[in-house]
Amino acid sequence: MQDALARRQVKISPSILACDFSRLGEQVSDVERAGADMLHLDVMDGHFVPNLSIGPGVIKSLRAVSGLVFDTHLMITHPLAYIKAFAEAGCDILTFHIECADNISRTLAEIQKHGMKPGLSVKPNTPASAVFPYLGDIAMALVMTVEPGFGGQAFIGEMCVKISELREEITRRGLNTDIEVDGGIDASTAPLAINSGANILVAGSSVFGAEDYAHAIKNLRSAAKRRRIKD
Repeated sequence: MQDALARRQVKISPSILACDFSRLGEQVSDVERAGADMLHLDVMDGHFVPNLSIGPGVIKSLRAVSGLVFDTHLMITHPLAYIKAFAEAGCDILTFHIECADNISRTLAEIQKHGMKPGLSVKPNTPASAVFPYLGDIAMALVMTVEPGFGGQAFIGEMCVKISELREEITRRGLNTDIEVDGGIDASTAPLAINSGANILVAGSSVFGAEDYAHAIKNLRSAAKRRRIKD
């Protein structure tokens, strides 16, 4: 698995949840120039998680000023009802939670129908095996390394086991599925996530909270290259 991971490019997806929303467009443009690979867009409905954030309208506005891959994470109870709206807003990857109230297979199919790549996310208390039946239908599995809903939380180290289980199953099946991690990612936790099998890092405050976005992204990339050497 380590050889496969070494060949897999690590991507950085800064989360706008940590932005100064009065300067949202400006900061998104800045982080794109700083070398981000993707832009993580957290959508929360105040029901699935106890917080509210942005919707398709804000994403559409950002699409006009950014050429980044829009990596959209729906923390909402009924994602199926909003797939068309997010496609029209310009999302590229649309990830929703396996714990949502909608039919998983139907929701994945609708995302593909609307020209987006589907992703499936799991909360910390949901086992990796819950995603296994859908691995052939998704482009990305998102492992939450904090409880979803708020930024600035500490990385839950036990989630590394879940990341490893997903990567082992993906490798066993010969799939090319990405594994993204979201929550508490910085230069100290990035190597743990990458070594466990992740290849996309969502970073909020460690990027948008830095004075120099390019330096912060470079630090994450450098940290991600530090892998544990197996005996």
